[in-house]
Parts: sequence; C-alpha cells; structure tokens
Amino acid sequence: MEVYTGGFGNVMNIILIGMPGVGKSTVGVVLAKKLGLQFMDSDLVIQEKEGKLLHEIIADKGLEGFLAVEDEINAKIQLHQTVLATGGSAVYGEHAMEHFAKCGTIVYLHLPYEELAERLGDLNERGVAIKNGQTLYDLMEERRPLYEKYAMVKIDCSHKQIREIVAEIAEMTIK
Repeated sequence: MEVYTGGFGNVMNIILIGMPGVGKSTVGVVLAKKLGLQFMDSDLVIQEKEGKLLHEIIADKGLEGFLAVEDEINAKIQLHQTVLATGGSAVYGEHAMEHFAKCGTIVYLHLPYEELAERLGDLNERGVAIKNGQTLYDLMEERRPLYEKYAMVKIDCSHKQIREIVAEIAEMTIK
C-alpha cells in the first residue's frame, strides 16, 4: 500500500475543511488514530496563540480582525504526519489555504443545510465567524464556493456514521 504524500516525500497530512458542526474535529481525531497520525485543531491553535476563546477574539477584533488573525496563524502551522481540523472560516484565508495545499490533501466534509442546522446550537457561543444579520443558510452558501475551490477531495457526510466517513477518507488518501 502506497501512502499519498501531499508533496512532502513520505510525509502525509490531511487538512479537513467544511462548515462548523460538520464533524471536522470528531472525524479528525478518529482518522488520525486509524492512520497513525497526529491530530491538530486549528481553532485550538488560534485560541492558544491569542490567549482567548474564538468568540472573545471576534468580540475584541471584529469579524475582519479575527479572519486576519486566523489566516496569519493558519499560514504558519507546521504539519508533519498530521490530520488538521480547520475552523469553518479558514477558507477565507488565502495565504493559509495556499499553505495547506502545499502541505497535504485538503478534504471537504459536506452536509446538507437541514442536517447542519440540526447539529448546531448558538453560533455566537461556538465562535462562528458570521456577519451580523447573516443566517446559517446564507453563511453556508457564501462559503460553499470556497470549500469547493480548495478541496482536493469532497466527502458527503449525510446520514453517515463517523467510522464510514473515516473509512472513505482513508481509502481516498491512501493509494
């Protein structure tokens, strides 16, 4: 079995993108265990570097300020044999997404709006980067073209168990 290297010799990295609540962190942890890789959550990296929770960063710096911080920190994340779960807004960061494309395989986890809306609670408490007055549906429609632009692999997560999603990603990224 040959492992897809994402451009770094024998180093495998998988970067998960998608809307908040789609399961990037949950899938990422299980996928990392299955493939024997490290796991990293970019939202936690941002919180650690800033010393604040995501919603506090958004409250302090505003949405544009948060997105700038997110792009800057994500663009500097070093990956080595890692599954990275990104924040849903990571795709707004051009520098970060270019960096991730050079690091490994970008996998877009997708859920239909109805299923996503069922999973999510208060968007503000989750630290979701959303404009005032914007609905979850509007946000999803705004981000969809970006997810599709950067995705190397797209996984439909609708009505699937975590293990099914993990197996699908593992199958697509190991050659």
